[in-house]
Amino acid sequence: MLVSTKWLKDYVDIDVPIEEFSDKMILSGSNIETVEEMGTDFTKIMVGKILKIEKHPDADKLVVCSLDVGEDEPVQIVTGAKNVFEGAVVPVVRHGGRIADGTVIKKGKLRGVASNGMLCSAAEMGYDDKVINTLIKDGIWILEDDLTPGTDISEALELNDYVIDFEITPNRPDCLSMIGMAREAAAVFGKKMKYPDTKAQHEEGSVEDYVSVEVKRTDLCPRYTARAIKDVKIGQSPWWLQRCLMHAGMRPINNIVDITNFVMMEYGQPLHAFDIRDIAGNKIVVDTAKEGDKFVTLDGAERTLSDSILMIKDGEKPIGVAGIMGGLDSEIKEDTTTVILEAANFNGDSIRASSRKLALRTEASGRYEKGIDANLCEEAADRVCRLVEMLGCGTVVKGSIDVYPEVQTAKPVKVRASRVNHVLGSDISAEDMVKIFESLEMKVEADDDVMTVTPPTVRQDLEIEEDYIEEVARMYGYDKMPVSLPKGGFVAKLTKAEELRSKTREILTSFGLNEILTYSFVSPKSVDKVNISENDLSKRNFVKIINPLGEENSVMRTMLTPNMMEVLAKNFAKGNKAVRFFEIGRIFNDVKINCDGQPAEAEGLCIGLYGDGADFFTLKGVIEGVLEQLGIRDSEYESETGLKMYHPGRCANIISRGELLGTMGEMNPDVAERYGINERVYTCELLFSAIMGQAHMEIIYKPLPKYPAVVRDIALTVSEETTVGSIKEIIEDNGGDILEKAELFDVYRGQQIESGKKSVAFSITYRNSQKTLTDEEVSEVHNTIVEKLRDKLNAVLREI
Repeated sequence: MLVSTKWLKDYVDIDVPIEEFSDKMILSGSNIETVEEMGTDFTKIMVGKILKIEKHPDADKLVVCSLDVGEDEPVQIVTGAKNVFEGAVVPVVRHGGRIADGTVIKKGKLRGVASNGMLCSAAEMGYDDKVINTLIKDGIWILEDDLTPGTDISEALELNDYVIDFEITPNRPDCLSMIGMAREAAAVFGKKMKYPDTKAQHEEGSVEDYVSVEVKRTDLCPRYTARAIKDVKIGQSPWWLQRCLMHAGMRPINNIVDITNFVMMEYGQPLHAFDIRDIAGNKIVVDTAKEGDKFVTLDGAERTLSDSILMIKDGEKPIGVAGIMGGLDSEIKEDTTTVILEAANFNGDSIRASSRKLALRTEASGRYEKGIDANLCEEAADRVCRLVEMLGCGTVVKGSIDVYPEVQTAKPVKVRASRVNHVLGSDISAEDMVKIFESLEMKVEADDDVMTVTPPTVRQDLEIEEDYIEEVARMYGYDKMPVSLPKGGFVAKLTKAEELRSKTREILTSFGLNEILTYSFVSPKSVDKVNISENDLSKRNFVKIINPLGEENSVMRTMLTPNMMEVLAKNFAKGNKAVRFFEIGRIFNDVKINCDGQPAEAEGLCIGLYGDGADFFTLKGVIEGVLEQLGIRDSEYESETGLKMYHPGRCANIISRGELLGTMGEMNPDVAERYGINERVYTCELLFSAIMGQAHMEIIYKPLPKYPAVVRDIALTVSEETTVGSIKEIIEDNGGDILEKAELFDVYRGQQIESGKKSVAFSITYRNSQKTLTDEEVSEVHNTIVEKLRDKLNAVLREI
């Protein structure tokens, strides 16, 4: 928000150095980006009046001007400007003067004719192109003709000013106005506010004779105020009005448009002026557009509308996009004589969505998006009418049409003085707090420690007691607050979930894996690339983003594997021969709904690897290592054949205590090829939330065994369909009290094994904690195990 201090002083009497003003405003919470001093970028520029213009004798595109610059003799200057004329008042820089870009002007000759200076454009005096009136943009600056020749240009145009760029936070839309910033300054410096004159002195006729208003969508347009102005004379605005707009970063256009922009900057309330000739049936209707309608906005662009975009219509057609931009056909023209003025309040969410859909953002839409007080409409419209009257560019029609079905009122909040001091660590009296609130134009009813505070309706950010505590702090002065260290005996520590995440990361990195982080926003097509079934709602019921950046980021991920495959594919394409990655991240699902009505969230763990000899058992070993170190030692692996994401026959579900922890396996070759990886890829997707629920990190001391163990290896020939898990289960079920552990150490297929069979070898450890086992005791149990394997699995014992 660009604030001209010269303009600001129209509302509050501030007479302090700019440094002091800036410092105090910053301390009160109004952060400042930059401070620019105007009218100091040039020297020796004065007001000049062109007395005579003659053609240059030797140049068709040059003219010789004789100017009155307040001296005894006229000054001769040669120029190529096309917009100069006799009697024009212009800026003149004399010999030795400097223009805004630092160029020093010297007298000399142009094609043999003496030139003792230069006529200046607005750009040469330091103004940006975007704020220069189009009538003078490409030529010399033509000034008002009542200026006295010879007067210093900064003095004549009152250019000596400071323009402050305030950083306005989203919760303070009231400060996107001169009055809002003046209100802040008045409170900071203890001054009285001076509000603008809004009462027109002379009004004629009745507004009902000019226009009627119907608001069909009061949910999107809580208030609509219309006024009429007749006998309009379109022309240039006076310089003081143009200067205010230019210093606020806006380009002057014509008096009517400039007045509406001036009041928008003054009150923060956008306004729009329609030429009544373009309002069919003299009727304004506020309603949404028809799907697919075309509309040409003021910038000349044709835009396709959707049925969610709120429009301003007349009796036949749309004439403006509500809160964003008017239509090309309804703009103010040079021959406009009657104007219908709109001051409306629109729903901020609706304006934001419409602005995004149309790819069109304006000063007005930016204000509506942040929220505007509906009670400003009538006052802003009245202010426009008063300025029209003051400038003599029209006659105000009596009355207004004001559609305002639900009047917005401020919500009183109880504020405890003791609570304020407790939060701030201060000792501010209740009386001083009342003064602070009243300086911000709040109404206060004090009852001992409790103050009932009612803010002005423009302060939409004040909702709870803590908001008012912040007001006291910033106005009392953060620099006056006592400095103390926080009190309390709290010791920071990780939660159990944080400890488990940290431990898991530590385990996986110790196994040589690197952690990756990917976006939660994904494409809905991501699950198609990994062959997720159309009927798998757990993976296809996405949480959709309301305003996505694009289709590729339009939903929240339901699984981590597609992201992992993308990362693996990028590394494979870069020539990385061996990669081992893991990611711990949130996944989202719109099927399971929490008690608060929100989509369910869970944490997942995904591991992906390829190359350097990695295979199914490499991945299985990593998973077993993680689960074991997290205290989950009874996990089982069951063959899974129904998931098309994985290679048939090389996929397993991981189960512990009857709960599915996840799935692992070799990726389906078609999936790998889809990602451009022509090598075997192994991934697993674990439900980290389920793992955290079963994790048991407590370490229990167990003394070292006193008695020796007996280790016997066993090799069995079994069918290909027989799982290692089923063999291990039989061993454990029949090992009795002396079985300590059974570990797989080899799976063999080769010439010595018949087709359809495989050799599986286990190392079985026996131990008794009370005595040394005899060979007979071990053989009895061992033989039982072999017999059960033969009976249940048709296993054949092989010699090792």
